[in-house]
Amino acid sequence: MQVLQAVNQRNGLKAAEIAVDTSIPRPTVYRLLETLEGLGFVSRDHSSEKWRPTLQAKSLSSGFRDKDWVTQSAVPEMVRLGREILWPLDLVTFNDHQMEIRESTHNISPYSIDHGMVGLKLPVLDTSGGRTYLAFSPDKERERTLAGLEAQLGLKRPIVLQDGPLDYILAQARDLGVGYRKEGFRSATKSMSAPILSGDRVVACLTIIWTASALSFDNAIELYRSRLLKTTQRISRALAEHTCQ
Repeated sequence: MQVLQAVNQRNGLKAAEIAVDTSIPRPTVYRLLETLEGLGFVSRDHSSEKWRPTLQAKSLSSGFRDKDWVTQSAVPEMVRLGREILWPLDLVTFNDHQMEIRESTHNISPYSIDHGMVGLKLPVLDTSGGRTYLAFSPDKERERTLAGLEAQLGLKRPIVLQDGPLDYILAQARDLGVGYRKEGFRSATKSMSAPILSGDRVVACLTIIWTASALSFDNAIELYRSRLLKTTQRISRALAEHTCQ
């Protein structure tokens, strides 16, 4: 993989140059290049003796998407914030008209009452992550999502949820910078969620969950909103850096 990475980063390299770049002995580099050539990942230009990646090499990254990038960038930040505030956090993404938990700090939170959360599917309209996704998505994307949810759930607008009209909840989320859940779904807890952005797209949301009896919503906003937003902004910047590489 070091050899393939070296070939991929420059517009053609000779075996001796690859050996210098990777600190791998030249005879080993030759053997690895021949193996990669046999697998179709590199080819040799016989006139210049330089090795270059083939289109086949592109297939190695074809399954790696924004959601994978954001998970990789988010986990260290989630752990850091989770250790500061002690309440658990979930990283959620939109998938097939549901929110899916991609990563979680429930296992390291002393206040968590849930375990095995990764992979769990959650409703969009009733969770702070889903509301964040809707509130901060571009208008056309939000409309497509709402139309799909209306068809799937048999809803008609205006949509009124247990804790208020959806339009009001989304407007409040945009004012606060975070989506929220005060009532309804899992009434023993409350939550707030902030968007992780790639350009103007919401690629994930980071959610703090706390016990409703331990902390009021207003106090939680005062204590944690700024830290949550700073965390998601750092993740968004890291995602942008990865995308530009």
